[in-house]
Amino acid sequence: MYEYHGWITVRESAVGDDDDVRLRQIVDGLRLRIAQMASPYLLDLRWMNGEPFVHVGGNSNHSSSLDVVGLFDHVAEVAPGSYGLLHVRDDEDPGRENEVRVLRLARGTVTRHTETLLSPCIPTLEDPFA
Repeated sequence: MYEYHGWITVRESAVGDDDDVRLRQIVDGLRLRIAQMASPYLLDLRWMNGEPFVHVGGNSNHSSSLDVVGLFDHVAEVAPGSYGLLHVRDDEDPGRENEVRVLRLARGTVTRHTETLLSPCIPTLEDPFA
């Protein structure tokens, strides 16, 4: 099982004064990449109050069925001022199958951490197998 929930605030730079033309070009490129992913789950890019946001969420059988982590890596590269979080639970990740992982996107870098509020999954979220 591969469960994920995340969001990204898309920004060209960390200065906070993005060039509107360049930001729209970045968003257009992200829109194409998202369309190519063809996800049956939540995969949304929209403008809200003048700023672009990406929202993702789903629950698939395997992580390989959708490269949502790759989307975060891509945003880090093309829009290094962006920031966001992706929470992932992957029961096929060796050594991490009992953890919820959180990926942090900030200043052009994606880092990986254990989500201590939801880990270990057993017994925090579920009872042990009988």
